[in-house]
Amino acid sequence: MERIMLAHGSGGRLSHELILNLFQKHLGNPYLNQMNDAALVPGREQIAVTTDSFVVSPLFFRGGDIGKLAICGTVNDLAVSGAIPKFITLALILEEGLLMEDLERIIKSIAETAAEAGIVIISGDTKVVERGSADKVFINTTGIGYITNRLVGPEQIRPGDEILITGTIGDHGIAILSEREGLEFQTPVLSDCAPLNKLIDTFYLPGVKCMRDPTRGGVATTLNELAQQAGVSMLLKEEFLPLSPSVESACEMLGLDPLYLANEGKALVIVRPEVAEEVLMKMQAHPLGQNATRIGQVQEGKSGLVLLETFLGGKRIVGMLEGEHLPRIC
Repeated sequence: MERIMLAHGSGGRLSHELILNLFQKHLGNPYLNQMNDAALVPGREQIAVTTDSFVVSPLFFRGGDIGKLAICGTVNDLAVSGAIPKFITLALILEEGLLMEDLERIIKSIAETAAEAGIVIISGDTKVVERGSADKVFINTTGIGYITNRLVGPEQIRPGDEILITGTIGDHGIAILSEREGLEFQTPVLSDCAPLNKLIDTFYLPGVKCMRDPTRGGVATTLNELAQQAGVSMLLKEEFLPLSPSVESACEMLGLDPLYLANEGKALVIVRPEVAEEVLMKMQAHPLGQNATRIGQVQEGKSGLVLLETFLGGKRIVGMLEGEHLPRIC
């Protein structure tokens, strides 16, 4: 009898199949079927709605904590969908025995990050479960934003478009792994956890076609999803992938592919080629986009195919994440 595995929550192929074959099969409707980071809900004032849950382990890590992560993850899902984040709900599941000082530290972090992003917490809920029934703290959020004239989505992607990313990849994944496993690097890796809405405000202009934040499953899985939705092929260039020296050395040492590592403060942005340079300059002028770069191009070819051109000039297929790369990452 088939059972749920950790890999069903990885954001990779099994997650994708679970959504298509179970959730959409029974719950599918025009809003859920958009399959974007936030659902666009029409009305007199069009809004975007997203929901997310956070189970990261450990609760505190270099560059952030579960509270900061919850706000950033929700804000970013709204922002890359073209919305202005406005409101958020907050539900906490607390395990009996959690230290009150740890909870207060998390709540302070939530308040500071919400203020930074300019989003207001308007509703909440708290449940406490018996010791051993959860792992200290789980957080669920719902984010609401207003839709502006930023009409972005995979349906706009065409061959010839350029693929940009706002900074180095894999930072969050390596930060969590090093904290969890007690790994020390010459230069400690900090999570890139950050709200992206104000960065996006600085670089958005007509010609920006699609945005996504490559969280679970990393850049590779996110681009596979977009290529499938748009019915196009994509070519990445290994020489252009932005990696910090610490992440690069950690991946080499541990045998990890940075394309599959989670990011919590980066956006993939697909743009018309004629505006790519201007968008890049605007990204690089913002503190969160200083390492922004062009990493590839959309091409004609087999629908959903993502290729990587290696340093040696060969090409390999970059598929969706298979199995569980690193559980409890967000």
